Amino acid sequence: MALGDRIKARREELSLTRPQLADRLGVTPAAVGNYETGISFPREDVMLRLFDCLETDPNTLFQDSFQAGSQVLTQGERQLLEDYRGLSPLGRESVRAVLQALRSYQAELEESRPEHRERVIPLYRTPAAAGYAAPVFGEDFDYLTVTDSVPQAAEFAVRIQGDSMAPWIADGDLVYVNRDPLKAGDVGIFCVDGDIFCKQYYKDPAGTVYLFSLNRNRADADVVLTSGSGRTLVCFGRVILHAPPLPGKA
Repeated sequence: MALGDRIKARREELSLTRPQLADRLGVTPAAVGNYETGISFPREDVMLRLFDCLETDPNTLFQDSFQAGSQVLTQGERQLLEDYRGLSPLGRESVRAVLQALRSYQAELEESRPEHRERVIPLYRTPAAAGYAAPVFGEDFDYLTVTDSVPQAAEFAVRIQGDSMAPWIADGDLVYVNRDPLKAGDVGIFCVDGDIFCKQYYKDPAGTVYLFSLNRNRADADVVLTSGSGRTLVCFGRVILHAPPLPGKA
């Protein structure tokens, strides 16, 4: 069972609606829907609340995401989550309060910096293309200084290798990515069974996910994940790009 299916199944076991779980997590019902369908992955602070709300633990809820090679969480992050679950309710509340204070402090520092400061974002070292091993998102990167020509919404960058997304994304291009929810036709960075892909996203009513190559001469590099296949799919973010229509939708 995939991560999103486990979240949904546990929520239904507790007789929680999506809006009810969203209210407890401090996110929107649409965000919960994205977690359950595999379009996006909860942030670290949301994951902590998710374990409490679903009355479960990382090894149970995120079992599929911890498979060898998927690299969704590092060993250090997993240990932190285990330590958190071992705390008393008061201890967990203290951790959340400290985390919130640190995030507020970081936001204040960002706001107080001069307007002319250099802007940097992570550039992940491993290329995104069919068949390449997954980088450790959150660790395997260098900082990239960017100019005003880079979209302000960009949260990180990935270098693309191969021609499966040409001519919209050429071999060697940098793509800029944020963590906005994906909709049909968006291009995203995906981890499928431990491999990283840059593809155009579509999910049909039957639950089959299609990851299309923009270069239709490279349709052989498309990825199709049927519902119940047991394959692992995680979306790391949406590529900031005006993509062409989906194949067959023009």
